[in-house]
Amino acid sequence: MCAAATAAAAALVHRVEPHAEGSGIPRVEAVVEGRTRPGSPLILPVKYVGGLLAIGAGLALGREGPSVQMGGNIGIIVSRITRRNSYDLRILVAAGAAAGLATAFNAPIAGGVFVLEELVKRFDPRTTVATLLASGAGFASAQLLLGDSIQLFRTAPLGRPRLEGAPLVLVVGLVAGLVGVAYNALVMASLHRMDASRIPREVRAGIIGAGVGAVGFLAPDLVGGGDLLTQQALLARGSILVVLGVLVARILLGVVSYAAATPGGLFAPMLVVGSHLGLLVGLIGRVTVPQWTPEPAALALIGMAAFFTATVRAPITGLVLATELTGVTDQLPPMLGACALAMLVATLLHSEPIYDALTSRAARAAQQNADERP
Repeated sequence: MCAAATAAAAALVHRVEPHAEGSGIPRVEAVVEGRTRPGSPLILPVKYVGGLLAIGAGLALGREGPSVQMGGNIGIIVSRITRRNSYDLRILVAAGAAAGLATAFNAPIAGGVFVLEELVKRFDPRTTVATLLASGAGFASAQLLLGDSIQLFRTAPLGRPRLEGAPLVLVVGLVAGLVGVAYNALVMASLHRMDASRIPREVRAGIIGAGVGAVGFLAPDLVGGGDLLTQQALLARGSILVVLGVLVARILLGVVSYAAATPGGLFAPMLVVGSHLGLLVGLIGRVTVPQWTPEPAALALIGMAAFFTATVRAPITGLVLATELTGVTDQLPPMLGACALAMLVATLLHSEPIYDALTSRAARAAQQNADERP
């Protein structure tokens, strides 16, 4: 069943709407930057159905990427109906993307900030107002439809940050930066390898789906978007060996799942990896230098923000997202330090931000598709 669902999702992308592949955020970013033309309205149903199939099959993919692209595609549809110019179209795409992320994560501030910091890369008044209004409207609509909701994650009781814990916080930032660079390289290498493969996409996706299904049969908690794993990390549950095993398994599953070329995002898998990195440092610190080690749950939260910063190179979004997802605000100072160090490490190692690399790939694919049309 997992193989069939994954193959069906890949077939929808390959044969109906190629621009619905993957996260969708790079495609939206390329449209906002004017590097590619707006896509067909078919992106919306293909992304929706394909995302349900792929994520439902257990692939280690998130729902936020498809939500961002579907929101952006709604912006394109509204722009065409109202006959807006190209500048207004890009603003509406950005606004729709913000609403999609706000709805997916129940995080309206992070939705607006992510689009302004990562996709638009500017805070001019018109774009900022449109983006924040749409993000708030998407959040409010979800509340009306689904009822009041609280933060997505809970954390174990956390004490106030102490200066004695600064060394371990910096270790989390350093490790998150190094692993973030390696993670980006693995994702792009797997995509390049798949692009060069002569095996039909549906067959490749079916094989990946079967493998993920086998993992899910043996260890159900390891597959899927990973929210349960992130929650366990934020509650500081698990031993050193268990956390290390989950960390390695999720990195491999995330890379392989994204290479299946089905709809699905990278956000949620990043949160799993980052939280387990921080938790691992905290557990090791409790054994070796307990007097300098903050609560492992606090380091898990810090690692979540730092790893996101290293991979995406969007520190403000990382800070806001971690805070909105958990409702914890007193860890912002150590999070800021860890995010700064993670970003410094990734910059010094000349690692291209993951969405920038994927955006360039999406723009090349769009141009190739346009050239192949009769």
